Amino acid sequence: MEYRRVGDSGLVVSELGFGAATFGGVGDFFGAWGDTDVVAARRLIDMCLEAGVTLFDTADVYSDGASEKVLGAALRGRRDDVLISTKAALPTGRDDWGTSRSRLIRAVERALERLQTDRIDLFQLHAYDAGTPIDEVLQTLDVLVAQGKIRYLGVSNFAGWQLMKSLARSDARHLPRYVAHQVYYSLAGRDYEWDLMPLAAAEGVGAIVWSPLGWGRLTGRIRRGAPLPELSRLHTTADAGPPIDDERLFAIVDVLDEIASETGRSVPQLALNWLLTRPTVSSVIIGARTESQLADNLGAAGWRLDADQVARLDAVSGTEAPYPHFPYHRQEGFAQLNPPMT
Repeated sequence: MEYRRVGDSGLVVSELGFGAATFGGVGDFFGAWGDTDVVAARRLIDMCLEAGVTLFDTADVYSDGASEKVLGAALRGRRDDVLISTKAALPTGRDDWGTSRSRLIRAVERALERLQTDRIDLFQLHAYDAGTPIDEVLQTLDVLVAQGKIRYLGVSNFAGWQLMKSLARSDARHLPRYVAHQVYYSLAGRDYEWDLMPLAAAEGVGAIVWSPLGWGRLTGRIRRGAPLPELSRLHTTADAGPPIDDERLFAIVDVLDEIASETGRSVPQLALNWLLTRPTVSSVIIGARTESQLADNLGAAGWRLDADQVARLDAVSGTEAPYPHFPYHRQEGFAQLNPPMT
Protein backbone atom coordinates (compact mmCIF):
# COMPACT_ATOMS: atom_id res chain seq x y z
CA MET A 1 0.00 0.00 0.00
CA GLU A 2 1.29 3.44 -0.93
CA TYR A 3 0.44 6.65 0.93
CA ARG A 4 -0.22 9.99 -0.70
CA ARG A 5 -0.73 13.58 0.34
CA VAL A 6 -4.19 14.97 -0.29
CA GLY A 7 -3.50 17.82 -2.67
CA ASP A 8 -1.06 20.33 -1.22
CA SER A 9 -2.12 19.61 2.37
CA GLY A 10 -0.35 17.75 5.15
CA LEU A 11 -3.03 15.06 5.20
CA VAL A 12 -1.57 11.70 4.11
CA VAL A 13 -3.93 8.86 3.18
CA SER A 14 -3.68 5.32 1.84
CA GLU A 15 -4.00 5.04 -1.94
CA LEU A 16 -7.01 2.80 -1.39
CA GLY A 17 -9.66 3.93 1.09
CA PHE A 18 -12.66 2.00 2.33
CA GLY A 19 -16.20 3.25 1.76
CA ALA A 20 -18.78 2.37 4.41
CA ALA A 21 -21.87 3.10 2.32
CA THR A 22 -22.88 -0.57 2.62
CA PHE A 23 -22.95 -0.35 6.43
CA GLY A 24 -26.33 -0.12 8.13
CA GLY A 25 -28.94 -0.98 5.51
CA VAL A 26 -31.54 1.56 6.67
CA GLY A 27 -33.69 3.60 4.29
CA ASP A 28 -34.33 3.44 0.57
CA PHE A 29 -31.80 4.64 -2.04
CA PHE A 30 -28.79 5.32 0.19
CA GLY A 31 -29.66 2.35 2.39
CA ALA A 32 -30.12 -0.17 -0.40
CA TRP A 33 -26.44 -0.88 -1.01
CA GLY A 34 -25.89 -3.32 1.86
CA ASP A 35 -26.82 -4.23 5.40
CA THR A 36 -23.42 -4.82 7.00
CA ASP A 37 -23.73 -4.91 10.79
CA VAL A 38 -21.07 -4.13 13.40
CA VAL A 39 -19.68 -7.67 13.60
CA ALA A 40 -19.26 -7.98 9.83
CA ALA A 41 -17.96 -4.41 9.59
CA ARG A 42 -15.30 -5.14 12.19
CA ARG A 43 -14.00 -8.05 10.11
CA LEU A 44 -13.90 -5.94 6.93
CA ILE A 45 -12.02 -3.22 8.82
CA ASP A 46 -9.58 -5.83 10.12
CA MET A 47 -8.82 -6.83 6.54
CA CYS A 48 -8.34 -3.20 5.52
CA LEU A 49 -5.97 -2.46 8.38
CA GLU A 50 -3.97 -5.60 7.63
CA ALA A 51 -3.60 -4.38 4.04
CA GLY A 52 -2.49 -0.89 5.16
CA VAL A 53 -5.72 1.04 4.52
CA THR A 54 -5.96 4.13 6.73
CA LEU A 55 -8.88 6.09 5.23
CA PHE A 56 -12.49 5.14 6.03
CA ASP A 57 -15.23 7.14 4.33
CA THR A 58 -18.91 7.54 5.13
CA ALA A 59 -21.68 10.19 5.10
CA ASP A 60 -24.66 11.20 7.20
CA VAL A 61 -27.03 10.32 4.35
CA TYR A 62 -25.83 6.71 4.09
CA SER A 63 -28.51 4.57 5.73
CA ASP A 64 -29.92 7.63 7.51
CA GLY A 65 -26.86 7.88 9.74
CA ALA A 66 -26.63 4.13 10.46
CA SER A 67 -23.46 3.86 8.37
CA GLU A 68 -21.69 6.32 10.68
CA LYS A 69 -23.01 4.45 13.73
CA VAL A 70 -21.79 1.06 12.49
CA LEU A 71 -18.42 2.47 11.44
CA GLY A 72 -17.92 4.17 14.79
CA ALA A 73 -18.81 1.04 16.73
CA ALA A 74 -16.60 -1.16 14.55
CA LEU A 75 -13.64 1.19 15.04
CA ARG A 76 -13.97 1.28 18.82
CA GLY A 77 -10.51 0.91 20.36
CA ARG A 78 -8.78 1.60 17.03
CA ARG A 79 -9.70 5.22 16.40
CA ASP A 80 -6.10 6.47 16.52
CA ASP A 81 -5.08 3.95 13.84
CA VAL A 82 -7.37 5.37 11.16
CA LEU A 83 -8.57 8.50 9.40
CA ILE A 84 -12.30 9.08 9.18
CA SER A 85 -13.95 11.12 6.46
CA THR A 86 -17.64 11.90 6.40
CA LYS A 87 -19.93 14.18 4.45
CA ALA A 88 -23.01 16.35 4.89
CA ALA A 89 -25.30 18.53 2.75
CA LEU A 90 -27.75 16.09 1.14
CA PRO A 91 -31.22 15.78 2.72
CA THR A 92 -31.42 13.52 5.76
CA GLY A 93 -34.98 14.44 6.68
CA ARG A 94 -37.60 17.12 6.19
CA ASP A 95 -36.02 20.58 6.38
CA ASP A 96 -32.63 19.01 7.20
CA TRP A 97 -30.39 19.65 4.25
CA GLY A 98 -27.84 22.10 2.84
CA THR A 99 -24.80 23.82 4.32
CA SER A 100 -26.17 26.72 6.32
CA ARG A 101 -24.42 27.58 9.60
CA SER A 102 -27.02 25.82 11.72
CA ARG A 103 -27.12 22.78 9.45
CA LEU A 104 -23.34 22.33 9.38
CA ILE A 105 -22.97 22.68 13.16
CA ARG A 106 -25.82 20.22 13.70
CA ALA A 107 -24.45 17.78 11.11
CA VAL A 108 -20.95 17.76 12.62
CA GLU A 109 -22.21 17.34 16.19
CA ARG A 110 -24.43 14.42 15.17
CA ALA A 111 -21.66 12.81 13.11
CA LEU A 112 -19.24 12.99 16.05
CA GLU A 113 -21.81 11.33 18.29
CA ARG A 114 -22.63 8.56 15.80
CA LEU A 115 -18.95 7.93 15.03
CA GLN A 116 -18.06 7.91 18.73
CA THR A 117 -15.13 10.25 18.17
CA ASP A 118 -13.99 13.74 19.09
CA ARG A 119 -12.82 14.76 15.61
CA ILE A 120 -13.42 14.20 11.91
CA ASP A 121 -10.19 13.93 9.95
CA LEU A 122 -11.73 14.99 6.63
CA PHE A 123 -15.14 16.66 6.49
CA GLN A 124 -16.61 17.11 3.03
CA LEU A 125 -19.61 19.01 1.73
CA HIS A 126 -21.59 16.35 -0.14
CA ALA A 127 -22.99 18.86 -2.64
CA TYR A 128 -22.94 22.57 -3.43
CA ASP A 129 -25.67 24.56 -1.68
CA ALA A 130 -26.61 27.50 -3.91
CA GLY A 131 -28.90 28.91 -1.22
CA THR A 132 -26.18 29.58 1.36
CA PRO A 133 -23.51 32.27 0.86
CA ILE A 134 -20.03 30.84 0.43
CA ASP A 135 -18.67 33.13 3.15
CA GLU A 136 -21.18 31.71 5.65
CA VAL A 137 -20.15 28.16 4.80
CA LEU A 138 -16.43 28.88 5.06
CA GLN A 139 -16.71 30.91 8.26
CA THR A 140 -18.69 28.12 9.91
CA LEU A 141 -16.17 25.50 8.84
CA ASP A 142 -13.36 27.74 10.12
CA VAL A 143 -14.94 27.77 13.58
CA LEU A 144 -15.36 23.98 13.55
CA VAL A 145 -11.70 23.58 12.56
CA ALA A 146 -10.61 25.98 15.31
CA GLN A 147 -12.63 23.94 17.80
CA GLY A 148 -10.74 20.81 16.75
CA LYS A 149 -13.87 19.02 15.58
CA ILE A 150 -12.63 18.95 11.97
CA ARG A 151 -9.03 18.57 10.81
CA TYR A 152 -9.26 19.01 7.02
CA LEU A 153 -11.96 20.22 4.64
CA GLY A 154 -13.17 18.91 1.32
CA VAL A 155 -16.10 18.89 -1.06
CA SER A 156 -17.85 16.34 -3.22
CA ASN A 157 -19.64 16.60 -6.57
CA PHE A 158 -18.83 20.30 -7.09
CA ALA A 159 -18.69 21.86 -10.53
CA GLY A 160 -15.42 23.52 -11.44
CA TRP A 161 -16.71 27.07 -10.98
CA GLN A 162 -18.24 26.20 -7.60
CA LEU A 163 -14.97 24.82 -6.29
CA MET A 164 -12.86 27.63 -7.76
CA LYS A 165 -15.15 30.33 -6.38
CA SER A 166 -14.95 28.71 -2.93
CA LEU A 167 -11.17 28.48 -3.07
CA ALA A 168 -10.93 32.12 -4.13
CA ARG A 169 -13.09 33.19 -1.19
CA SER A 170 -10.91 31.14 1.19
CA ASP A 171 -7.82 32.91 -0.10
CA ALA A 172 -9.41 36.35 0.03
CA ARG A 173 -10.74 35.86 3.56
CA HIS A 174 -7.74 33.89 4.87
CA LEU A 175 -10.00 30.94 5.71
CA PRO A 176 -9.19 27.21 5.51
CA ARG A 177 -9.15 25.81 1.97
CA TYR A 178 -10.77 22.70 0.62
CA VAL A 179 -7.96 20.20 0.09
CA ALA A 180 -10.00 17.28 -1.27
CA HIS A 181 -12.67 16.78 -3.89
CA GLN A 182 -14.56 13.48 -3.74
CA VAL A 183 -15.45 12.80 -7.35
CA TYR A 184 -16.87 10.18 -9.66
CA TYR A 185 -14.03 8.89 -11.84
CA SER A 186 -13.56 5.56 -13.59
CA LEU A 187 -12.65 3.98 -16.89
CA ALA A 188 -16.38 4.16 -17.61
CA GLY A 189 -16.63 7.84 -16.68
CA ARG A 190 -13.74 10.20 -17.40
CA ASP A 191 -15.53 13.56 -17.28
CA TYR A 192 -13.40 14.51 -14.26
CA GLU A 193 -10.40 14.95 -16.56
CA TRP A 194 -11.70 17.87 -18.62
CA ASP A 195 -12.08 20.65 -16.04
CA LEU A 196 -11.88 19.31 -12.50
CA MET A 197 -8.53 17.55 -12.88
CA PRO A 198 -6.67 20.59 -14.27
CA LEU A 199 -8.27 22.73 -11.55
CA ALA A 200 -7.18 20.24 -8.90
CA ALA A 201 -3.62 20.21 -10.21
CA ALA A 202 -3.43 24.00 -10.36
CA GLU A 203 -5.01 24.62 -6.96
CA GLY A 204 -3.57 21.70 -4.97
CA VAL A 205 -6.79 19.75 -4.45
CA GLY A 206 -6.56 15.96 -4.20
CA ALA A 207 -9.15 13.68 -5.75
CA ILE A 208 -10.86 11.12 -3.53
CA VAL A 209 -12.52 8.83 -6.07
CA TRP A 210 -15.98 7.38 -5.52
CA SER A 211 -17.53 4.53 -7.53
CA PRO A 212 -14.22 3.62 -9.22
CA LEU A 213 -15.83 0.55 -10.79
CA GLY A 214 -18.34 2.62 -12.72
CA TRP A 215 -21.35 2.07 -10.47
CA GLY A 216 -20.73 -1.69 -10.45
CA ARG A 217 -20.24 -2.02 -14.20
CA LEU A 218 -16.53 -2.89 -14.07
CA THR A 219 -16.74 -5.86 -11.73
CA GLY A 220 -16.01 -8.34 -14.53
CA ARG A 221 -19.49 -9.84 -14.25
CA ILE A 222 -21.14 -7.62 -16.85
CA ARG A 223 -20.34 -8.56 -20.43
CA ARG A 224 -21.81 -8.33 -23.89
CA GLY A 225 -24.77 -10.68 -24.35
CA ALA A 226 -24.82 -11.85 -20.71
CA PRO A 227 -27.72 -11.24 -18.32
CA LEU A 228 -27.22 -8.86 -15.41
CA PRO A 229 -25.97 -10.83 -12.37
CA GLU A 230 -28.72 -11.61 -9.89
CA LEU A 231 -26.95 -9.92 -6.96
CA SER A 232 -25.96 -6.77 -8.85
CA ARG A 233 -27.23 -3.54 -7.30
CA LEU A 234 -27.72 -2.25 -10.85
CA HIS A 235 -31.13 -3.93 -10.80
CA THR A 236 -32.38 -1.18 -8.48
CA THR A 237 -29.89 1.70 -8.84
CA ALA A 238 -28.83 1.76 -12.51
CA ASP A 239 -30.97 4.78 -13.37
CA ALA A 240 -29.51 6.77 -10.47
CA GLY A 241 -25.87 6.07 -11.35
CA PRO A 242 -23.59 7.70 -13.92
CA PRO A 243 -24.69 6.74 -17.45
CA ILE A 244 -22.53 4.96 -20.01
CA ASP A 245 -23.23 3.70 -23.51
CA ASP A 246 -23.44 -0.11 -23.45
CA GLU A 247 -21.17 -0.62 -26.46
CA ARG A 248 -18.47 1.60 -24.99
CA LEU A 249 -18.72 -0.30 -21.69
CA PHE A 250 -18.37 -3.66 -23.43
CA ALA A 251 -15.34 -2.42 -25.40
CA ILE A 252 -13.66 -1.36 -22.15
CA VAL A 253 -14.42 -4.72 -20.54
CA ASP A 254 -13.00 -6.53 -23.59
CA VAL A 255 -9.65 -4.78 -23.12
CA LEU A 256 -9.74 -5.39 -19.37
CA ASP A 257 -10.30 -9.08 -20.11
CA GLU A 258 -7.28 -9.11 -22.44
CA ILE A 259 -5.03 -7.52 -19.84
CA ALA A 260 -6.43 -9.80 -17.14
CA SER A 261 -5.31 -12.79 -19.21
CA GLU A 262 -1.85 -11.26 -19.60
CA THR A 263 -1.34 -10.34 -15.95
CA GLY A 264 -3.38 -12.80 -13.93
CA ARG A 265 -5.13 -9.86 -12.28
CA SER A 266 -8.91 -9.54 -11.96
CA VAL A 267 -10.94 -7.04 -13.96
CA PRO A 268 -11.74 -4.92 -10.85
CA GLN A 269 -8.08 -4.86 -9.83
CA LEU A 270 -7.09 -3.56 -13.27
CA ALA A 271 -9.80 -0.88 -13.29
CA LEU A 272 -8.78 0.30 -9.82
CA ASN A 273 -5.06 0.23 -10.59
CA TRP A 274 -5.58 2.35 -13.72
CA LEU A 275 -7.03 5.07 -11.48
CA LEU A 276 -3.96 4.94 -9.25
CA THR A 277 -1.86 6.02 -12.26
CA ARG A 278 -3.91 9.18 -12.87
CA PRO A 279 -2.83 12.73 -11.99
CA THR A 280 -4.26 14.35 -8.82
CA VAL A 281 -5.72 11.09 -7.45
CA SER A 282 -5.01 10.88 -3.71
CA SER A 283 -7.15 7.88 -2.79
CA VAL A 284 -9.59 5.53 -4.48
CA ILE A 285 -12.55 4.50 -2.33
CA ILE A 286 -13.40 0.81 -2.55
CA GLY A 287 -16.50 -0.75 -1.06
CA ALA A 288 -17.46 -4.34 -0.35
CA ARG A 289 -20.37 -6.33 0.99
CA THR A 290 -18.36 -9.54 1.34
CA GLU A 291 -14.87 -10.46 2.50
CA SER A 292 -14.03 -12.07 -0.83
CA GLN A 293 -15.02 -8.93 -2.71
CA LEU A 294 -12.92 -6.79 -0.40
CA ALA A 295 -9.91 -9.11 -0.68
CA ASP A 296 -10.03 -8.86 -4.46
CA ASN A 297 -10.31 -5.06 -4.41
CA LEU A 298 -7.43 -4.73 -1.95
CA GLY A 299 -5.33 -6.65 -4.47
CA ALA A 300 -5.33 -3.54 -6.68
CA ALA A 301 -2.58 -1.99 -4.52
CA GLY A 302 1.14 -2.70 -4.46
CA TRP A 303 1.81 -2.97 -8.20
CA ARG A 304 1.31 -0.94 -11.39
CA LEU A 305 0.09 -1.50 -14.91
CA ASP A 306 2.84 -1.05 -17.48
CA ALA A 307 2.85 1.86 -19.93
CA ASP A 308 1.43 -0.19 -22.81
CA GLN A 309 -1.46 -1.48 -20.71
CA VAL A 310 -2.28 2.01 -19.47
CA ALA A 311 -2.20 3.30 -23.06
CA ARG A 312 -4.62 0.60 -24.22
CA LEU A 313 -7.05 1.38 -21.44
CA ASP A 314 -6.70 5.10 -22.13
CA ALA A 315 -7.51 4.55 -25.80
CA VAL A 316 -10.56 2.33 -25.36
CA SER A 317 -12.11 4.42 -22.57
CA GLY A 318 -11.45 7.86 -24.04
CA THR A 319 -14.27 10.06 -25.26
CA GLU A 320 -14.50 13.04 -27.59
CA ALA A 321 -13.44 16.23 -25.89
CA PRO A 322 -16.34 18.62 -25.20
CA TYR A 323 -16.20 22.33 -26.06
CA PRO A 324 -14.15 24.36 -25.29
CA HIS A 325 -11.60 21.57 -25.03
CA PHE A 326 -11.88 19.99 -28.45
CA PRO A 327 -9.91 22.63 -30.42
CA TYR A 328 -6.89 21.93 -28.19
CA HIS A 329 -7.00 18.25 -29.00
CA ARG A 330 -7.85 18.43 -32.70
CA GLN A 331 -5.41 21.08 -33.93
CA GLU A 332 -1.66 21.09 -33.43
CA GLY A 333 -1.34 24.76 -32.51
CA PHE A 334 -3.97 24.52 -29.80
CA ALA A 335 -2.48 21.29 -28.48
CA GLN A 336 0.89 23.00 -27.94
CA LEU A 337 -0.82 25.73 -25.91
CA ASN A 338 -2.83 23.38 -23.71
CA PRO A 339 -1.66 19.73 -23.79
CA PRO A 340 -3.88 17.13 -22.10
CA MET A 341 -2.85 15.90 -18.65
CA THR A 342 -1.31 12.42 -18.53
